[in-house]
This record gives sequence, C-alpha cells and structure tokens, in this order.
Amino acid sequence: MCGIVGFIGRGSQEDLQKMVVRVRHRGPDEQGVFYSPPLALGHARLAILDLAGGQQPMSNEAGDLTVVFNGEIYNFQELRGDLEKRGYKFKTNSDTEVILHSYAAYGENCLKYFNGMFAFALWDDRNRQLFLARDRVGKKPLYWTYQKNNFVFASELKALQVYPYLDFVVDREQLKKYFFYDYIPCPHTPWQRVFKLEPAQYLIFKNGQVKTGRYWQPSFGRCEALSFNEALARFDQLLLESVKYRLISDVPLGIFLSGGIDSSTVAWYASQAADKRIKTFSVDFKEKTFGEGQYAGRVAKLIGSDHREATLSVNEALELVPKLGRHLDEPLADASLVPTYLLSDFTRKYVTVALGGDGADELFCGYQTFLAERFYQFYRQAPAVFKKMAVAFSRSLPVSHKYFGLDFKLNKFLQAAPESLIRHQNWLSSFSLEDINLLTGEPGAGDKVLWDIYDFEREAPPDRWSKIIAFYQRFYMQERVLVKVDRASMLAALEVRAPFLDWRLVNFVNSLPLNYKFRGLTTKYLLKQLMRNRLPAEIVNRPKKGFALPLAEWFTGPLKEMFADLASKDNIEKSGILRYDYVASLLENHLTKRENNGQKLWSILMFLFWQESYVK
Repeated sequence: MCGIVGFIGRGSQEDLQKMVVRVRHRGPDEQGVFYSPPLALGHARLAILDLAGGQQPMSNEAGDLTVVFNGEIYNFQELRGDLEKRGYKFKTNSDTEVILHSYAAYGENCLKYFNGMFAFALWDDRNRQLFLARDRVGKKPLYWTYQKNNFVFASELKALQVYPYLDFVVDREQLKKYFFYDYIPCPHTPWQRVFKLEPAQYLIFKNGQVKTGRYWQPSFGRCEALSFNEALARFDQLLLESVKYRLISDVPLGIFLSGGIDSSTVAWYASQAADKRIKTFSVDFKEKTFGEGQYAGRVAKLIGSDHREATLSVNEALELVPKLGRHLDEPLADASLVPTYLLSDFTRKYVTVALGGDGADELFCGYQTFLAERFYQFYRQAPAVFKKMAVAFSRSLPVSHKYFGLDFKLNKFLQAAPESLIRHQNWLSSFSLEDINLLTGEPGAGDKVLWDIYDFEREAPPDRWSKIIAFYQRFYMQERVLVKVDRASMLAALEVRAPFLDWRLVNFVNSLPLNYKFRGLTTKYLLKQLMRNRLPAEIVNRPKKGFALPLAEWFTGPLKEMFADLASKDNIEKSGILRYDYVASLLENHLTKRENNGQKLWSILMFLFWQESYVK
C-alpha cells in the first residue's frame, strides 16, 4: 500500500517532493519521483511484494510507459504468465510491472483483467496521455483537479494543497451534504473543481482534455437457477479463493479479529488456507462499555491462531480525537475511526498487512436498518391512530445516553420517509433532512442534499430490495466504511485487505435471491449457514455490535470543553453554513439530557477540526 501524487503542468521537483511528503505516512519505506517537465510523478512506498525490486515510479524496458501505483493486483501471477506467453519480459517480481505490461498489451481494457484494490496513474509517452484508474469497489482513493492548465492528482487531498498553482475555494453546497451523509459523496469534495475519481472509473488526460469512463458496474441480475445448497457451495469456493489471494505477501501478515461473524469467518478461512499458523489481532477496553475481546479470544483459540490483544482505556481513545480529526482532509463523521486506528496501530507493531471483514454487512443485509425496513412495511399500512400512539410513546421515553438506546432507535425509525433510499439515509444520518434546514438556517437546504441519491436511482436496479442493497454498497460502504478503514490503517502504515469485496464474490452474492441473504428476521443468512458448524453458535448468532463509542457520555464529560472551544461563535460563523444558536442549543439540550445529540455533536466536531486544519 502506498501514496501516489503527480501533475502535468507548472511545478518544480521541489513541489513534487512536497506532495510526496504529505502522503509519506501511507508509504514510509521508500519515496521516489519521476520528473520530466511538464510531467511529474511521485510515490511513497509501503513495501509488500518484491521488496528489493518493486520501487516506483516504474517504467517499462522501452521507457515509454511509467506508472505510480497504490494497492495490490491479487491475480498478478496469472496475468504475468499470460503476458510472458505473449512475449513480454519481466525484470521484477512485482505486481506493478504487471500493470505496465498489461496496459501495453490491452490498453485501457487492461482494467478488466485486474482483480485487486488499486489506484494508479500511468504515463503513456507514445500517446502523450495520462491514464488514471481506481478499483471496482473503491478500496483505494484518488483525487484530481484540472485548473489553470495544470492537471494534478494525489491519494489524499492534503497532497494537492501543497501544489502551489491551484485555488482551493470551499464548496459550501457540498459541505452541507456532509451533515446529511456523514461524508461528502463521490465525486465531490469540500473544494470547488476538485474531485474524487469514482470506483471502477478511469480517467484519461490528453491534450488539455479530461475524459472519464466506467469499466465495471455491480451486477444485480439473477444468476442461473441455483438451489440454496448450490449457492452455499459456490460461495464457499469463492470466499476460499478470495482469502487465498489476499494471503500473498512478502512481509508479515495477520487478521483483524473482532469476534463478530465477519472477521471470524475471514480468520477461519485464513487458518485453513495458510501454510503456517496465522496471526490474529484485536483490541479491547478496560471499560466494558464497548469492545468484543472475549469473543475474539474464543475464536482465536478455536482456530489455533497466534493471537494478540491490546487492552486499552477510553482515555487512550479520547487522546486520539484531535489527531484523527486533523488528519482527515475531508470531514468524516464515523466515530469508529478511533478504534479502527487503535487496532491498526497495534497490529502494525507485528505485521504489515491485515485481512478484515469489511463488506459483509452490505452484501448480506447485516445492519439493523434492513430489519427496520421489514418492520416499516407493516408500519406504513398501520392505522393513523396507531402511528400517533407510536409517536406519543417515543416522546414519552426518557432520554438515554446509552449506545443505541430504545428512545434513539424508535425516534430514528419514526423519521421514515416514503421513498426507500431517503428513508434509509435518514436512518443512517447524524442529521435528518429537517435538521439540515435548522442547522443551516436555510429553508429547503435538506432538499438540495438529495441530488446524489436521485442521480443514483436513475441507474439503480429496479426492484426495491436490490436498490436498497446497491445503495448501501455505493454510499455507506464505499464512501464511509472503506474511507474510514483506508485513512485509519494508512495513518498507521498498515495495508488492510477485504476478502468479502473480491469483485467476483460481490457479483455472485448480488445475483442471489434476497431470501438467500435475508430470510425472515435473520440477516446474513447464507453466511450464517456457511459458518454454523465451523464457528461457535454464540459467534454466528451474535447481534451486530461493531466499534461502538460512548459519544453521548463523552460529550457530557471529556469532550465537552473541546467541543465548546472549537464551536466558538467565530468558528461557527466562519463556516458560512452553520447557525451558532442552533449548534449551541444542541450542546445545551444534550448536557441537560433533554436530547441525545452525541452523534450530531461528533459530526460538528469533526467538521470543525477539518475547518481549523485546512480552511485558511
């Protein structure tokens, strides 16, 4: 895993070096540059494969192709064999060289051959064009802009900001979306005319023109008529192949193990596929308000892994809040960033690569919001008097500052909108559409943040459940979960691989009937059936918990002063978006326990850290 940067346009080698420095946390092992004005390419390397020969930027023998690459091509060995049969000669054992020769052989169609997680930029000197691409599900980030005849790209926004010939103008319309989604949806960023390359998208810059295209779309068409047992066997085969691919490494490798079914499944398969005893890692907390250490230990014992667990305090997590808030170069309101970084930092002390369970919830309807959708179909048909009683009951409940308390869940459920995707985003959001109007003081502001959902719906699968599942994969997974894991793990210089997100496995699971994945009130049905005789029942049947932080308690205690300092009247008004009186009321109502505003306050806090760090 690495960081990549570059530009075509004005700029010195010193400018390029400054950009590389800003992504050096992603690749602390080596840094390299290719500078041939007006072209400049830079790379910060985390060495995983071919430690001696995989340096970048890398050029082919003819010197007419040069690439900087972040990620892994898992099937590089098979692709290399095919390319050697076509007469291509290899001087390294790296997957980077496979990209170069694949492009030489297949041009832009090379992307269809790659199974991996990647973002790369390849200079084609013969055609005088720069070719950028990103992996199918969006594991690896890539930002770009074209301003003042300068085309500039980087793995992270902070690297773009040290390039001296760009304007960074805050895009307040996009920042309003942050408060509804908890992130800014792709391809947008907090800055005008600065974009994210989308998952499964490529970009060609040639003769001052930008052209983009898409080389893959998730498939939700029905597969051939497979019985449930046939689907189970095929899933078993695909998952084993996926894990085997992700065990390939020239450096020490381990497994994140939380004790939930997703990571436990990955650990079980890794224990079957590895040629030696696997290493597993978890974090637990002295305060038992969150953490899953006891379950992780049971799974580790079952599979015989070399297991290490860090036992931390809540104060250690709290100390990281400013550091992580300032590290994020676009706001992200997922509080599990904190324990994800703690786990990554601990794991990195022993290994350089880790496998995780990301993606299973989005493939197999694992979140409680999928259950809420089932209940909503009954609720929407209930008599009006019943709905009035439900609202009255929710308002009568005492406000709880416990994680995911009954009052919180019921109030969220009753925010349901008639349109299915807006309903789910409301359930996931820190701020509802109505809240957005109050937060910004702009009537109708809530309506404007929905355009990304409307754009998605135009190409979404037609049936309701496939549309909802596709929505979670496109938005919540790609924009929140994967971004969180990338930023947290790469800050610790740890590569994280996700076997559930092998594109072949994603296509297969998406093609299956709903009741193979979500049967009655049982989420992750196929996955649970696969593992029911392999993992203890208490692991398979445990409700989803995740890395839950006690935000509500933190904002009445250790985060109260931090928030009050950052949320000064001057800082709030500087945003040009937020109303100070409304923000102050959120804190006041939370402190007096009239409302549980923990997640809303966290969202604002992360925004203010971003503003303090990146807005001049």
